[in-house]
Amino acid sequence: MSLFSKVKIKLPKVSLVLLLLLSLAALPLSAQASNFPQGSTRGNTEMGNRPGTIDFPNITFSVTAPQNGQQVAFSVQLLVLLTLLTLAPSLLILVTCFLRFSIVLDFIKRALSLQQVPPTAVLNGIALFMTLFCMWPTLTQVYNNAFRPLSDNEITLDQAYTQAEAPIRLFMISQISDDNSYVATFMNMARLERPNTWADVPTYILIPSYILHELTAAFKIGVLLYIPFIIIDMVVASILMSMGMMMLPPVQISMPFKLMLFVLVDGWGLLTGQLFQSVMKVF
Repeated sequence: MSLFSKVKIKLPKVSLVLLLLLSLAALPLSAQASNFPQGSTRGNTEMGNRPGTIDFPNITFSVTAPQNGQQVAFSVQLLVLLTLLTLAPSLLILVTCFLRFSIVLDFIKRALSLQQVPPTAVLNGIALFMTLFCMWPTLTQVYNNAFRPLSDNEITLDQAYTQAEAPIRLFMISQISDDNSYVATFMNMARLERPNTWADVPTYILIPSYILHELTAAFKIGVLLYIPFIIIDMVVASILMSMGMMMLPPVQISMPFKLMLFVLVDGWGLLTGQLFQSVMKVF
């Protein structure tokens, strides 16, 4: 069979495809727009006349001059309040027992020759919750006598400050009552007369005196904690030198023995118990 005969055979098939396309083109527009496949939803690409809008709130800021002295006083009080809120973390650290707890816990970490365990953030967290436990009665008095009446508009801001200052002053005085040498030092530096009672000591004298007292107490506790561990280091170093192992670090050998001693005597329980008693001795 020749090539022309093959072409003649395929021509009817091509003609059928062309006739089908022409018939589809000749269909009415409504028939072409019918849903295909059957049962599908007809789509629409035209936009509506009024598209939806998004409403944004209208925010305005205005600064006006005070009209009377009461508005000026309120502005000054608001500025003082914001300043106190900014300094609140430092004040809470310095006028509470957090300073003593954090220093003692850092001392015990160094005495055990530990570098990374426990992390400093964990020790600060332990000191924070121990501080909340010890300061809870004082904080409760501050809330009941100052914060709640102020929020209920029963007292003014000045009265709330006085009511909040009294329990904190009482706590600091209870801690430094056995050693008032720092109070006398700061009173002499400020050229103030000798106070007859603790009520005559100003707050700006009481706070630095309490801070120095807490630093001294924390360092005393830290020295007492160091003594048994220093003895272990000295014994291990003497043994290593007698054996001729001078190149071996004594800390690497003594650290397991210090950890075993600390765990066997329940070091964490004894440490926290003594810290609580040193702070809450008057409660």
